[in-house]
Amino acid sequence: MWLEIGKIVAPQGLKGEVRVYPNSDFPERFIQPGRRWLLRPGMSEPQPVELLRGHYLEGKGLYVVRLQGIATREQAEALRNSQILAPESDRLPLEPDEFHVADLIDLRVIVQSTQTTIGKVAGVLQAGNDLLEVELDQPQAVDSTSPAALASDSEAQAPSQKRKQSKKHKRTKSKTQSKSPSKVLIPFVKEIVPIVDLEQGRLEINPPSGLIDEM
Repeated sequence: MWLEIGKIVAPQGLKGEVRVYPNSDFPERFIQPGRRWLLRPGMSEPQPVELLRGHYLEGKGLYVVRLQGIATREQAEALRNSQILAPESDRLPLEPDEFHVADLIDLRVIVQSTQTTIGKVAGVLQAGNDLLEVELDQPQAVDSTSPAALASDSEAQAPSQKRKQSKKHKRTKSKTQSKSPSKVLIPFVKEIVPIVDLEQGRLEINPPSGLIDEM
């Protein structure tokens, strides 16, 4: 099993360096030399590659890395959209209330007050607070002015490999509601998601009034 820690998005310069968008909050994944694995587009099996060095590109949210055997811009261009992987056994330690994104995917989402299952976690997005993308078992009425609804715009970004659960979340007053056909975004904060039980494959939510109705 593998963890996707980053994706090559473009060449950097003329000497074979590549730009990597990180899916991990651990900088050492892209800076510390050592063995990584590369999954090229259209391939089914990753190939080992040596990461020689890397550095963070300030203001871009990207890393620039040099891989062994990649010495020209043309070779770097050929790696565009390749995934950089690490073995699942190579997980780095987490702080309290931090979770690997891979562990959150497919957890059952249960409303704590009713013990009703409403769906499962399909993804984790970054915005002001991290957001759980919940695939609903059936359409729900969603408050269109809530952070969960508004965060589906361009402010949301690709998830990192680990996420820290925030303590609090400020919610604006709701005004209107709209139907969500299949998914809703839930702020991943303690007051809304008080229980994450990886062993039981579930998490429990206390959605604010109006965030999700008809549950």
